[in-house]
Amino acid sequence: MYRFLLSRQWVILTLIALVLIPTMVELGFWQLHRHERRVAQNSLIARNLEAAPVPVSDLTSPGHTVPRDDYWRQVTATGTFDPAHEVVVRRRTNADDRVGFHVLTPLLLADGSAVLVNRGWVPAAADQKAFPEVPPAPGHTVTVTGRLKADETTGASGIKDLAGLPPRQVMLINSKQQAKLLDRPVLGGYLEQTDPKSAAAGPEQIPDPDHDSIGAHMAYAVQWWLFAAAVPVGWSILVRREKRDRAAAAANGTPEPAHAAA
Repeated sequence: MYRFLLSRQWVILTLIALVLIPTMVELGFWQLHRHERRVAQNSLIARNLEAAPVPVSDLTSPGHTVPRDDYWRQVTATGTFDPAHEVVVRRRTNADDRVGFHVLTPLLLADGSAVLVNRGWVPAAADQKAFPEVPPAPGHTVTVTGRLKADETTGASGIKDLAGLPPRQVMLINSKQQAKLLDRPVLGGYLEQTDPKSAAAGPEQIPDPDHDSIGAHMAYAVQWWLFAAAVPVGWSILVRREKRDRAAAAANGTPEPAHAAA
């Protein structure tokens, strides 16, 4: 009665179904894991943004790699800005998705080391090779509060740190690279300045990272699992239809239908 399942068409159809089911299940788990990572990251961001600020030297030091658990921690640093070694970071967008630069200014600390401070976003000049107009940093001793971030790397960011850039322009924020220019120890990672607040004429402050949205990964996971469940259901419907058509053809004395997998 079901010998037609051994035909070439049905063997191929069944093999395709057997491949699709675990593939779709795995795609569902992939989306589930992405959802779980997003939820965990949102919790980490919220927890670290709400934590009381601590001195930056409590969490990082020269050559230190900032661990993920410390991303976005509120830290403070007291020192004087070094505008002579200020650089801008290319291809950065603001809250309105306008492309410009981030302003990276070293803050010289009392112990002789420095920490990089991302003071915010400025628009690009008409000539992309020209240094943009950057509002000056305070010239006196200042205490900066900001979110601690890890050094950017080519592998993690996907951005290539291109050679031959215009003077005082970089692609990545990296403390080791800037330490070579400063000729002094630079604390690992950098600060995204949140306080003092930028003046109206100052760099546009970088907003808090998004930690409310969770995306549609869970919906996609359920969708893939529904697709996986639909495959055997669809296969069963096709088998029953094939059996019915063959039985009807045999009763009428007509040749068996040849649309096995249609």
